[in-house]
Amino acid sequence: MMNISNDQALKDALNSLTREQQRVLGARYTLNISSLVDNPRLKSALQVAVTPESTEQELKDAYKVAKSIATKTYTACGRDADWGLQAEHFIAAACAAVLTPDALVTETFNAAWKAAIQSRMAKNCLMIESDSGELENEADKQYALTEAFLGE
Repeated sequence: MMNISNDQALKDALNSLTREQQRVLGARYTLNISSLVDNPRLKSALQVAVTPESTEQELKDAYKVAKSIATKTYTACGRDADWGLQAEHFIAAACAAVLTPDALVTETFNAAWKAAIQSRMAKNCLMIESDSGELENEADKQYALTEAFLGE
């Protein structure tokens, strides 16, 4: 079993995954924090992303939903705004990343890595909103999720 304890080890592990594996694992990162926002459409899109058996049409439709939410909430970023809305933006961006159609994927694009970073940003926004700090950070949770995924 692989031991992942830093971002370089995480990136190396993620680069060894297929596109479908990147989608499922990246969606798991995002699901890990999605319960902290209340958007049923986004949660539905995430369920499609995390399900290996999702059809091409379901994936395409879920991508459109996630992308539209990310675009709609983008204006909240970068200004004094609702931290919860900013978190929703990053969760939607993470979801859209894992659902990105193959035609839009570049050679260096890694959906799981993008979802990991966007999920961390969402978690940071939510921690600012609640004025709290957790003992276990999101990166450590992602390392553990990845180790478990690779062990399946």
